[in-house]
Amino acid sequence: MSSIAATAVAIPQPRAGTKEWIAVLAGMIGAFMAILNIQITNASLLDIEGGIGTGVDNGAWISTSYLIGEIVVIPLTAYFSNVFSFRRYILVNSILFPIFSIACAFAHDLGTMIVLRGLQGFAGGVLIPMAFTMVLTKLPKAQQPLGLAIFALSVTFAPAIGPTIGGYLTENYGWQTIFFINALPSAVMAVALALTLEKQPMQLRLLREGDWAGIVTMAIGLSALQTVLEEGNKDDWFSSPFIVKLSIVAFVFLVAFIWIELTVKKPLVKLRLLTQRNFGIGVGVNVLIGVALFGSVYILPQYLGQVQRYNAEQIGNVLAWTGLPQLLLIPLVPMMMKRFDVRYIGFLGISIFAISCFMNITLSFDNAGDQFWIPNIVRAIGQALVITPITAITTAGIAPVDAAAASGLTNMLRNLGGAVGTASLGTILTKREQFHSNIIGQSVTLSRDEVRDRLNQMTGYFMSHGISDHAVAAQKAVVALGQVVKRQALIMGFSDTFAVIGVVLAIAAVALLFTQRPSAGGGAGAH
Repeated sequence: MSSIAATAVAIPQPRAGTKEWIAVLAGMIGAFMAILNIQITNASLLDIEGGIGTGVDNGAWISTSYLIGEIVVIPLTAYFSNVFSFRRYILVNSILFPIFSIACAFAHDLGTMIVLRGLQGFAGGVLIPMAFTMVLTKLPKAQQPLGLAIFALSVTFAPAIGPTIGGYLTENYGWQTIFFINALPSAVMAVALALTLEKQPMQLRLLREGDWAGIVTMAIGLSALQTVLEEGNKDDWFSSPFIVKLSIVAFVFLVAFIWIELTVKKPLVKLRLLTQRNFGIGVGVNVLIGVALFGSVYILPQYLGQVQRYNAEQIGNVLAWTGLPQLLLIPLVPMMMKRFDVRYIGFLGISIFAISCFMNITLSFDNAGDQFWIPNIVRAIGQALVITPITAITTAGIAPVDAAAASGLTNMLRNLGGAVGTASLGTILTKREQFHSNIIGQSVTLSRDEVRDRLNQMTGYFMSHGISDHAVAAQKAVVALGQVVKRQALIMGFSDTFAVIGVVLAIAAVALLFTQRPSAGGGAGAH
């Protein structure tokens, strides 16, 4: 019996060759660029708004349109890659992505920019799940953790480094350059994929069998939901008739979509996969990670810009320390997964990520770039340990035939979680700032000696700096004190949002422990 066991151990495991690895790495370039472009405009939004002549309120559509295109197309990818063939579909989109990106640099008005960014997102969204699918289908089970680690770099490193790249290019070379950086990597990706992916025939007959009712209801529902999430806070949510109508549209069409997917013979999105314990919990954790991942990349630049008045490049330099350490740490994760239970690695990573958020809940006037150095390093360590283990847990019970469907569902819901998180945190920030402003305002009254003394000091300051009229100086002192109160309330609001992100991550960490331990080298097809 022992000799049989020894023989079984001695059987060499299949390993991916150079061709497979080139294809996987080329796919990762696409996923990285697609995720990078979600965040790359964030630090440069004011410059882009000025360049195309639109206001701050409308400029948010530059990011919204890209996200709508991406979120809608991700779940469609598995179906269309079957119809047009995997190779042809990814190649066409790897060429369209940089074309639409470069076209954005030449947009001169908001309408054109919105359309082009939407098309760029529609092409880029294809590249994310297809890269994920290649890991699960082209790499054997033993090598999938390494492939997932590389994919994790795209998911966590790209959002962190996006504002850094965008800010640097905008400050030094103009905002148009951020849309040109996709050209060269996309060319490398397209050539590599053309040389390594097998040619397959198109199956246009599948167009007749397509779940078109599901496609239409999903596209309308997700587009409406994404618009509600992006525009809701600005329009004061349900006090706006526009938001109310869109919310009704989103609810009706998404409910119809779910009903169709659960009843149709060949569903566009295999929602029944969510009934598998590890996949269902793993996707839920992924959504919460999306909230934290995209939310933290949204909140920190907002703080640095609004409170500390940082420009795009300065914001990018602070965020760089969230991204750069991950380049060193993520490649080590597959080795850890061979030695330890992946659930505990994921739990540790999410917990460290949460701790980094809780380190920012006591913000003050003195918290600027240097003070975020240690929390950002801690966050980088946590993020490096998150995506790879969670993905391995989520895909452990998924059959290879369902890999593309699982990939689309996982990536769509994580990005949707990011959209929900960003919108929710924006609202929380607004409401908590108002709350703290009211609380502080109740204490800052003329009946208090400290307030009168402060106003007298400030009045004296203005009179010694060129204002001779005492009444004018006193009025300026009142306005200045009001601005101090507003700024302090804003800082406290930001502290509260970091606390919310920390709590979301704590919930995710606990939920992960309810999954089953996957077999060694878990991934699609592992049981």
